[in-house]
This record gives sequence, structure tokens and C-alpha cells, in this order.
Amino acid sequence: MQNWTKTLERGLVSGATSSLLSTVALAIAGKKETGSALAPTNAVSHYVHGDKAARKGGASLRYTATGYLIHHASATFWSIIFERVAGRYLDRKTPVGILAASAATSAFAAFADYKLTPKRFHPGYEKHLSQKSLASVYACLALGLAIGAAMTRQDEPAPSLEQKPEK
Repeated sequence: MQNWTKTLERGLVSGATSSLLSTVALAIAGKKETGSALAPTNAVSHYVHGDKAARKGGASLRYTATGYLIHHASATFWSIIFERVAGRYLDRKTPVGILAASAATSAFAAFADYKLTPKRFHPGYEKHLSQKSLASVYACLALGLAIGAAMTRQDEPAPSLEQKPEK
């Protein structure tokens, strides 16, 4: 298993890519389904601002910035889990392995968001988006994880299969 420093460094990159891509998906779906590209991101700020956050559609520091920061922190959390649990498989640099690990992580994140946590702690954007759009948001999260994993390994050689993983 890789060390924590490398896990955190890689998790920050994957967190940024997955946060950005999933936020774009939120904006596109929000615009299409509610007329507001920012409503889904604003809704995430319900952790801080309560249920009124879901009723805000325009840009604001109070709702949009807070919602994005919470979303980014969540994506980074899942990215660090992704790197820690799947790091040695990701190090092999096989596209199928990276995509499978990122899809599994994103699927677990969705499961945790909607089945393991109380309704009060759901992300909030489900108040604006259809199930299909939610699936696209989590697919973009997975794609961001995969891109981040590939980016952080681009200058490193893939280990041979006989090589023991770093402790």
C-alpha cells in the first residue's frame, strides 16, 4: 500500500478533477432541468444554510461558493479513499483497471450519499435533478477520479507484476 503523503498528493489532484467535472455536470443538468446552472451547487450548501439553500438559483458567495467548497471537499474525500484503497492497482496504469476502480468508488460514493446517510446529510442536488442527471454527475465524478489517477502517474513507470507494492 502506498504511503499517506503520496495518497494525499494524488488525492488532491483527483479531488480537483472529479470536483470540476462533476460540478460541470451539475451545472448542465441544473440548467436543463431547472433553468438554473447554479441551483444544484447552491443546494449543497444546505449543510450550512439549511433548506433555503435549495431555493436559491443565482450566483452568491453565501450559497454558490459554500456549496462548491462542500462539494469539492466531498470529492477530495472520495479521491483520497480511492487512492488509498486502489492505489496499487492504479499504479499498474491499465486504463481498464483505473476506470473500474474509479467507477466502483463513485458508485460507492452514491450509495453512501443516498443509502448510508440520513436524509439531512444527502448532497442536496437531488432536490433539483432527475435520477438520470444524478447518474451523470456520479459518472463525471468517476471520470475525474480516473483522469486524476492517470495524471499523477504519467511520469512514473508501471511496476512489474513481480514487484512487491510499496509499504
